[in-house]
Amino acid sequence: MTRTRTVERSRLVPHTIDGTTHLVLDRYTVDVPQPPRDWDRIVLTGVTAAAAVIGVASILWSTASIGSLLDLVVPLTLAAYAAAVVFDLVWLSCMALEWLARYDQERAVLPRRAGYVALGIAMGAVGAHGWISGEFAIGCVAAAVSGLAKVMWTVVLRHHAKPLDAFTQQWVDAERAKAGGRLAMVSVRRELTRAEQAVAAERAAISGASGETPDRTPESPEDKAQAPDEAEQPHATGPMTITDAIRTALSSGISDPDAVLRYVRKVADANAKEESVLRTLRSLRKTA
Repeated sequence: MTRTRTVERSRLVPHTIDGTTHLVLDRYTVDVPQPPRDWDRIVLTGVTAAAAVIGVASILWSTASIGSLLDLVVPLTLAAYAAAVVFDLVWLSCMALEWLARYDQERAVLPRRAGYVALGIAMGAVGAHGWISGEFAIGCVAAAVSGLAKVMWTVVLRHHAKPLDAFTQQWVDAERAKAGGRLAMVSVRRELTRAEQAVAAERAAISGASGETPDRTPESPEDKAQAPDEAEQPHATGPMTITDAIRTALSSGISDPDAVLRYVRKVADANAKEESVLRTLRSLRKTA
């Protein structure tokens, strides 16, 4: 027998009173087939939850053991146990980074290796505590707690990992590099803007101290060739419309949208909207 569940739905239906019809909301319920339980997902969720509990237990156990070891030489007990937390948190953090790189096996290599190194150090510290306490065998068993937690998490991560084929991985790397380049340029442009503002402030301070207004340094023909948008702007011969101003700017070699907008606001309309100017600029470029 197929299991069903009741679902409430709604629809608009016409309703007429005194010859006037309106669409009104009609709520009704239907019985839809209920999918069978996904036992694979349930088991995987349970195993992942068990691994999380094991990880917390490993942190508590290692912290108690290593904290007791460090407390022998550290005057402040709280500092000793705070430092002890680091040992297990390091390899657990590496496991988290390995989880984030589960679709990229090459990026997962480094956190995986670093996690094994951190685990070895943590197990060695727990074993050293047992050896100093005169119970080396118990120390070895205690160190195995962190090892078992690491093994459990490694198995869970391997089950969750979905490696990509070579072609798909290269495509993902290319897209990641493209996005990373755009993100880097944001920082670079911000840095250049700060540098330009610092130069402008320095020049303003120097000119203010000397009481002189510095003239612009004459541009060489090479500079004008490299930056045509920054060259001398054309003079307005009379009242101009926004379209005429844009057309004049384009014919004079001004192609940068910001430079065109500044020229339009200077010679045509000081309140010209940026959207209108850009839309007209695109239209004139298409028809050119």
